[in-house]
Amino acid sequence: MSTSSEFSHGSVTANGIEIHYAEKGEGPLVLFCHGWPESWYSWRHQLNAIGNSGYRAVALHMRGYGKTTRPDDIEAYSLTNLVGDVVGAVQALGHSEAVVVGHDWGGPVAWYSALMRPDIFRAVSVLSVPFTPPMALPHNVSLTDLMQAVAGDREYYRLYFQEPGVAEADFEQDVRRTMLGVLYSVSGDIVADGVHTQGWDGHFSKGQTMADQFVMPKTLPDWLTEEDLEFYVQEHSATGFTGGLNWYRNIKRVPGLIAPFAGRTIEQPSLYLYGEHDLIAGNTPEAIASLPHTLPNLRGCKRFDGAGHWLQQERPEGVNAELLAFLGGL
Repeated sequence: MSTSSEFSHGSVTANGIEIHYAEKGEGPLVLFCHGWPESWYSWRHQLNAIGNSGYRAVALHMRGYGKTTRPDDIEAYSLTNLVGDVVGAVQALGHSEAVVVGHDWGGPVAWYSALMRPDIFRAVSVLSVPFTPPMALPHNVSLTDLMQAVAGDREYYRLYFQEPGVAEADFEQDVRRTMLGVLYSVSGDIVADGVHTQGWDGHFSKGQTMADQFVMPKTLPDWLTEEDLEFYVQEHSATGFTGGLNWYRNIKRVPGLIAPFAGRTIEQPSLYLYGEHDLIAGNTPEAIASLPHTLPNLRGCKRFDGAGHWLQQERPEGVNAELLAFLGGL
């Protein structure tokens, strides 16, 4: 088990905010970007493995989370602000380049950091969210419209998150239940335990809350200790969920923000890892099949059988082995 005290902690001023981070090791910089509703702590296993192998492994507390600045303005959580945080963190940590690794919402941040700043990010690895090349939508169509069209008469979690205050009230009434429910319900265990026949894709019946969808396991999954769960509960009890939810409230702005990069792709070495039962983040067969065509320097694309969305926590040894092989080949 990894504990917070195993790592060095610090903070830097970058892109106009204070960014807290945890780190281990010395050497070339490998920067880890977490997703929702997580923390630097979701990379605890990778910090140890990478940090003990000749690299400076740094897991950022992303904007809106934990001890990092949580701006009040929803628009402060746009994709380009998040990329700016990662770019600024490299310099503030005393480096000129880094390998960037992302999971969940940290995945698009890592992908587009590499796309926008190839001078800084010499390679990129992402877990659970495949790369989407910049593409233009018709001027009168938004990503929100597309999500609603796919959802039809159902609710979709990203749409449910849009109205400020709604998801916060749902999640903050019982933070322990929320954290356990999110971590279990989108993991591979929900299939292994026979609760569902496939992973959850984030859609649910209108009129229900997202918390209504959460399944509570009788015992904790093998990959999640009581101490792990308590870390997340304490952190989100202290901060609330608004910061992380504000990332979703900027989704409709993403196509416009990356529009200047249309026709460009990531030329640097890339690695993609995903779980067999992860349907929450766009892991469609079509998206996976397109990666070798959209990423010309894709060094690997590995599926972890039986795993769900929380890949670096569900399969830490396998993820660590893939990352170390990727880093070693750069």
